[in-house]
Amino acid sequence: MARRGKIVIDRELCKGCYLCIRACPVKVIEKDGEPNSSGTYPARASGMEKCIACGGCYEVCPDVCIEVYELEGAETA
Repeated sequence: MARRGKIVIDRELCKGCYLCIRACPVKVIEKDGEPNSSGTYPARASGMEKCIACGGCYEVCPDVCIEVYELEGAETA
């Protein structure tokens, strides 16, 4: 069984730099179509079943608005 995870992105903290989109090896993150309260289009998680909890998105986020969780029962590498 492959390693599985999930991410949570704080829409209000995200300023839309999209570094996380480029950092995601399995392309789980995309630009949101709805703006947040500041008018910025934040990043959002999509296709979460592909997430491998690598933490790349967390590492590159300058605003620390992404949390990464490894799901229970998932294989550790």
